[in-house]
Amino acid sequence: MLYTGKGDRGTTTAFGCNQQRISKSSELPEALGALDELNAFLGFVKMRSNEVSRIAVAIRGVQESLFIVQAEVAGAEKRVGSEAVKNIEKIVNEIEKEIPKLKGFSIAGGTELSALLDVARTLARRVERRVIVVKELKLREIAPETMAYLNRLSSLLFALARLANHLAGVAEETPKY
Repeated sequence: MLYTGKGDRGTTTAFGCNQQRISKSSELPEALGALDELNAFLGFVKMRSNEVSRIAVAIRGVQESLFIVQAEVAGAEKRVGSEAVKNIEKIVNEIEKEIPKLKGFSIAGGTELSALLDVARTLARRVERRVIVVKELKLREIAPETMAYLNRLSSLLFALARLANHLAGVAEETPKY
């Protein structure tokens, strides 16, 4: 059954909480929801990026890692590990060799795929903030590698957004302040 009705009063349970009911608006469900939102949106971005297979492959890898992060935040004995962080760094470093040097802030957009990746980047930053709150409130122990992964993730999505524009031959626009 896809519903139980147990959350009708605004409470839920999370793995590792001894099935104690907690408010759906509290920090832990907020972090888990932000992770779920990002992963779902990345599915949409991946679908729209099928013309650029290496972007789709990178996003698919991120989706797998986000499930692990979500399990960790929920209380499972799962961790992304340092290899996931190194993989992001490798991809970003490869992209940086291919695209023009960054000259400052850039206005989001250019191509649809780039714009979608920029939205994903902002969602990733929200995820990071929400998971930091869970860690700071000591609701869960979050591994240092997980925190590093979440910090690098927005850099990866930014690099992919820039790559999408570059591959489409669209120059980046900078704000005119």
